Amino acid sequence: MSFALAGPVGKLECESKAASADVARDGVAVICHPLSTEGGTMHNKVVTMVERALRESGLDTVIFNFRGVGRSEGDFDSGQGESDDLAAVVAWVRRVRPGAALWLAGFSFGSYVTLRNAAKLGADALVSIAPPAAGRGWDFSQVELPSCQWLVVMGDADEIVEPQAVYDWVDSLPETNRPHLVRMEETSHFFHRRLMDLRGVIKNAVKDWLPGLRKA
Repeated sequence: MSFALAGPVGKLECESKAASADVARDGVAVICHPLSTEGGTMHNKVVTMVERALRESGLDTVIFNFRGVGRSEGDFDSGQGESDDLAAVVAWVRRVRPGAALWLAGFSFGSYVTLRNAAKLGADALVSIAPPAAGRGWDFSQVELPSCQWLVVMGDADEIVEPQAVYDWVDSLPETNRPHLVRMEETSHFFHRRLMDLRGVIKNAVKDWLPGLRKA
C-alpha cells in the first residue's frame, strides 16, 4: 500500500506491506534509506532486501522517503529533520497497530537515524546495516544506546564506511548495549552480488527475537 503521511514539514511518501498470514507476527518494522544527498531512496536495493527479510520473518513493514526525496516534501536536514520524519512514521504505526512490537532498521545513513532514535522511540529491536560510525560526518559518540536486541551487519570490503572503524566502535560499547555483529566477507557497501546472503543473515540473526504470532 502506498500512501502520503502528514510529516513535520509536509507530506511523507510511504509504502507498507503485510506479512503473509501464515507467518505474521505481532510487530511492525520501519526501515530507513541511505543518504538523500547521494541518491538514497526507499527503493534502494539494500533497503528493499532488508524489508523483504523482515517481512518474510513475519513483520509488517513500512518504508518511506525522508524529506526532499521522491514525493516527500521538505529539504535535507543532516539527520535532525530526518529524525522527526521517522518519529512521524512511528507515531502513525502506533496509531494503526497499537500494542505491536516496533522494530527499526536502516541502511548506512538510515542506520544512523534509526540508532539515534531507537531508545527515544522505544524500539523493541534494531537492525543496522553498514552504520557510518566513522569518517562520514555522523556523530555516534553522543547517541543514546538502545537496550533492545540489536543487529549490526557490516561488509568486510565496504568502500564507503571503514569496516575496522565499525568493528572498533562496536567493541568500545558497553557489554549491556553491544549489538550482535555479523561481518560479511568480500562484501561491498551496497552488497553487490550479496543481497540474497544479506537476506539470509538477517532472517537467521533475528529469528529468536521475533514477537509472538499475530492473533487472528
